[in-house]
Amino acid sequence: MFKIMFKHLKWYDFIAILGIIGLTVVQVWCMVEGIADWTANLIKSISEASNSGDVGPIWNAGGMILLWSGFYFLTQIAISLLAAEVSANLGRILRKDVNDKISYMDMEDIKKFQTASLVTRVTNDVMHVQFTSIIIFRMVFSAPITAIWAIIKIGSVAFDLAYVPAIGVSAMVVALMAIVFAVMPKFAKQQKITDRANGVTRENLSGIRVIRAYNAEAYQDAKFDKANRDLANLSLAGGRLMSAINPILIVAMNCVILGIYWLGANLITQERLNYPEIEAFTYLATEIIMAFVMLIFLFVMFPRAMVCAKRINEVLSCKAKIVDPEVPEEFTEEGTIEFNDVSFRYPDGDSNMLEHISFKAKKGDTVAFIGATGCGKTTLINLVARLYDVTDGCVKVDGVDVRNVKKAELRKKIGFVPQKGVLFSGTVRSNLSFGRDSISDEEIEKALDVACANFVNEMDGGIDAHIAQGGTNVSGGQRQRLCIARAVASAPEIFIFDDSFSALDLTTDRQVRSNLKNYCKSATKLIVAQRVGTIMDADLIICLADGKIVGAGTHKELLKTSEEYREIALSQLSKEELGLCQE
Repeated sequence: MFKIMFKHLKWYDFIAILGIIGLTVVQVWCMVEGIADWTANLIKSISEASNSGDVGPIWNAGGMILLWSGFYFLTQIAISLLAAEVSANLGRILRKDVNDKISYMDMEDIKKFQTASLVTRVTNDVMHVQFTSIIIFRMVFSAPITAIWAIIKIGSVAFDLAYVPAIGVSAMVVALMAIVFAVMPKFAKQQKITDRANGVTRENLSGIRVIRAYNAEAYQDAKFDKANRDLANLSLAGGRLMSAINPILIVAMNCVILGIYWLGANLITQERLNYPEIEAFTYLATEIIMAFVMLIFLFVMFPRAMVCAKRINEVLSCKAKIVDPEVPEEFTEEGTIEFNDVSFRYPDGDSNMLEHISFKAKKGDTVAFIGATGCGKTTLINLVARLYDVTDGCVKVDGVDVRNVKKAELRKKIGFVPQKGVLFSGTVRSNLSFGRDSISDEEIEKALDVACANFVNEMDGGIDAHIAQGGTNVSGGQRQRLCIARAVASAPEIFIFDDSFSALDLTTDRQVRSNLKNYCKSATKLIVAQRVGTIMDADLIICLADGKIVGAGTHKELLKTSEEYREIALSQLSKEELGLCQE
């Protein structure tokens, strides 16, 4: 918890913390040296006034108590303002750092943490750390300073009496620490179950159409109800332990006050103290206990905040495996892609996903990949953008191994269109200019025209039309065409289409590919497809099976040389359409 705080706060936050400590000292001074002393004077003045009838000293003492209380009040406000400022900065910095870390995290680590957990860490966990930090800054300095100063104050007058609050405070600290250590494992488990509940909720929202189509609402509700009940039971178990804190403090306060009165009575009979001094010491002892009572909020939140801080630190300390080289190389070619005996295995995989893949695409070539589901097509193209690093062999882009160039420079050359069209909340313009500093209206219109996305002109606002998060306010085919337009707008050297024409009808599919061929003649294109009709015109078609190349060549060549490709083609098109009617 404290490691997270001191590592991510800025220099001006530490100045504010020093200010909080200084103001806390002033606050305690007002209470111990001001209010307590004048409380004794007030009680003494009341006693003397009962005999003399002079109420002037009473008004004087009461006024001084109000004056010191005013100073106490102002310092408390200043401490609260500074604590709120520092904790807000901490929350902002943590959210930014965690979000930035996630943005550059390897795909392997994202899968390891899981999306629901990462969302919880950047929101819920940071919130707990922020809320706890404000209590730390407001309370954690006040309690020990108050206790030490008040005990010294009492001990300077009656050393025997100082033992009472010292023993009471020590007993409270021991009891509170025992409760904290007992409850921490429960809070750690509680955060994991929170991840699970968030995961079910996210699953429900993203898959709502499938859930309704299969009448599976009750099944999903049962999954959430289990996670919700587990979360409630853990919260209840932790709450039962934490509920012991308040009674412990109340008993400790009463015992300390009783002890002061008991010892004070003996000291009064020995004429070592008088009654007003005993009342002042009782006030100080009460303030000591009340300072720790205020820490109840900290001890309630601190165990969970420690768990949250640990989870945040797990993300921040995650080391990226795919990193930029210390001395990046310069590209020597343009628009070329080469796989040299590439093999790849996922970090948690038992066997290679790809084995001995070799091919080369020259500038302007169209290379297509086809094969059964799970044969490694998407995995292969992910290696081009270096979303993963190869296990063996090397992938070269523009004549250089992708591991020897900066990731940003490599990906700047690539226009990527995923199988599942991903759009971001904003407008058509903001989505097509994604990743670019600026883009003209003419470039946007041209990209939309190439992608056959002229439907945008009919939307309210045209290229400034609103796009909902995930593109939920457009159809699947429209979403896919907008994603193609986004890639075209980036004017890349290399296009990667990961089954990006699947939601298009055959006519639109053919028209988009024709537009790409005419408008992006010099760009190299990698196309993953399930439809033979989409890739028939490719310069090179690679047929994959179980991660291996089982056929490579043009459409006509593969019909003759690759049995696997021939079977796929015949399953989709007739012999007449394939030109095999003479066989």
